[in-house]
Amino acid sequence: MPGPRFTEESLRFLRALKRNNRREWFDAHRDDYEANIRQPMTAVIARLADDFREFAPEFVASPKTSMYRIYRDIRFSENKAPYKTHVAASFPTRGLPKHEGAGLYFHVSPDEVWIGGGLYAPQTPQLHAIREHIRGNFKRLRTLVDSPGFRREIGKLDGERLLRVPRGFAKDDPAAEYLKFRQFLAGREFEPRLATSSTFYDGLLGVFRRVTPVLRFFNEPLIRSKG
Repeated sequence: MPGPRFTEESLRFLRALKRNNRREWFDAHRDDYEANIRQPMTAVIARLADDFREFAPEFVASPKTSMYRIYRDIRFSENKAPYKTHVAASFPTRGLPKHEGAGLYFHVSPDEVWIGGGLYAPQTPQLHAIREHIRGNFKRLRTLVDSPGFRREIGKLDGERLLRVPRGFAKDDPAAEYLKFRQFLAGREFEPRLATSSTFYDGLLGVFRRVTPVLRFFNEPLIRSKG
């Protein structure tokens, strides 16, 4: 039996919201949002909560924690459009603040589906701890990201990086290229139609299974520091 997924109406709603990003329009279509966006997302998160118990019990999946609000924070933005035109969910690591550890994430938009995880904006102490962890365990990291399965299904580790090896690390360190990373992202982009396909949930689960060992590696020093 296919797992939960979004519908053509879900993508239609997001496309219409992109064209009509106004409070009056959204208020008039709030029932559509509930039926076509919030309900299928809640179903996906609930199913993931069950499946995480088997391969990734450290990740939290609950509608309250995981689902991002549709409302944009426009306080410091020149773009005053009040709503996001994608729906997203994140799955943080238990015992770590939501935005400090590496977590799983996916979003659905009219233009793409992105599935993966990582650390988007680690704070300086966390970033230093991860770099030290990479330096001391580089062979293990390389085994994870150079594995045939990871390279075939994900590609490579991604994210913003420095032009030079950061201060305190040798320029010729074997891990030099990975020490330059400021973000650590592992994921894959798909066509938006995946969200409505009967293969959506299996695809989501497959990417999450593939990237979890890498995220677990990055979380190790952060979890130790909390212990």
